Amino acid sequence: MRFKNFFWLTISLLGAPLFGHAANTNSFVSWNAAMDSVSADVHHQPLWPVLEDVAHQTGWHIFVEPDTARFIDVKFQNVPRQEALKKLLGDLSFAFVPKTNEPANLYVFTSQMENATKPVSATNAMVKAKPNHVANQLMVKLKPGANIDTLAKSLGAKVVGRDDKNGIYLLEFPDAAATETALASLKNNSEVAAVDYNYFYDPPTNPRLLAGSDLAPVSLKLDSSKAGDPCNPVIGLIDTRIQSMGKELDSFVMKTISVAGDATPIADQPTHATSMAETILRAVAGSSGGSSAVQILPVDVYGGNEMATTWNVAQGVKAAVDGGATVLNMSLGGTSDSAILDDIIRQAQGKGVVIFAAAGNQPVSTPTYPAAISGVISVTAYSTPGTLASYANTGDFSSLALPGQSIVYLGNRAFVVQGTSPATAYASGFAAGKKGINCPPWSQIQSLMQQNFPVPKQ
Repeated sequence: MRFKNFFWLTISLLGAPLFGHAANTNSFVSWNAAMDSVSADVHHQPLWPVLEDVAHQTGWHIFVEPDTARFIDVKFQNVPRQEALKKLLGDLSFAFVPKTNEPANLYVFTSQMENATKPVSATNAMVKAKPNHVANQLMVKLKPGANIDTLAKSLGAKVVGRDDKNGIYLLEFPDAAATETALASLKNNSEVAAVDYNYFYDPPTNPRLLAGSDLAPVSLKLDSSKAGDPCNPVIGLIDTRIQSMGKELDSFVMKTISVAGDATPIADQPTHATSMAETILRAVAGSSGGSSAVQILPVDVYGGNEMATTWNVAQGVKAAVDGGATVLNMSLGGTSDSAILDDIIRQAQGKGVVIFAAAGNQPVSTPTYPAAISGVISVTAYSTPGTLASYANTGDFSSLALPGQSIVYLGNRAFVVQGTSPATAYASGFAAGKKGINCPPWSQIQSLMQQNFPVPKQ
């Protein structure tokens, strides 16, 4: 059986409630989120401005197949969402893809969903994008011999995070003006090696409950005869808080390290980390023959927060490597690069640590970080072997494509998680499972994976 077929499974799209804002009386359409209903009065309008109107009212991410065009002439009141989309789009095809804790995606196309790649901008000023960095904070890397406390005092800042070993510090300022003034000053300070905002990472995608599944829970036996073997991989899971997966699978999990404070997961739903851990172990079972001594070192970089930050991710990477991780699974990402995180990543790579990171869940070609950092193995997702998932990043920084869906269990209930996150977990689990068999070099494993999991051509 080919390796890529081992991972393939099919899950149907699941329904979700409408995400929306208050009605806008100057719009072509009016979306009532509370009632999950739509009204429209559109007279011979081109498709594009109508979709822009929909995007700014709902917050959805809308993608259209290039060169798709039609004029819209409709009038209706209080129509359910699905029927409203049919009326608005007429003979055009569409797919509504709900998300958890983030806006849904709407794909409009004439041929197939995968071709809907042109994003529609939410142009209305009422729609405000989330900030991409923590307000009033800067990350600073100092050159040897520099004193952070003296520097912070001169800038009127507080040191709210410190890593003296690496010379990296997190400063907090009283307001935005002081932050920007300090940023300009620090860029020209001879004692400063690098300065960055403390960027946010996208919220993780939460799994959805399934009515049932034909796929059995993971079955993997711990090979205690290989305990302590230096070739036995330890996978640093840089993610949210992990939960118990049951006695058998918990035997593969080390004690959690938290760099972002305590968090109490919802008891009846698997967290993102739990989902990634189970996906990793399913891949290990498939690539190792069902018996392994692989270990997972969970590192919580979210705590009780919706989003992780560059500071916490950098500290998480350092903690995982210091804790013995030889592989990092980073099923997270954001759009902003950070020279300071890049340096932490390079230090890990210099110690021989192999890093897999998610390419991102938007069908764009712009880089996602840390996946686009040099030397990191960027993983995108396919929907079927040879076909890139409709939501997956298409950038040429990706080197592998694996399944974008995984079924996981919590208790006796099945859940499905979708995105480049599970694709990344499959990749790191497959690699670790292969490494644990007879300790081939990582270069050989990566070559094998590139042969079996190539990124589909666009």
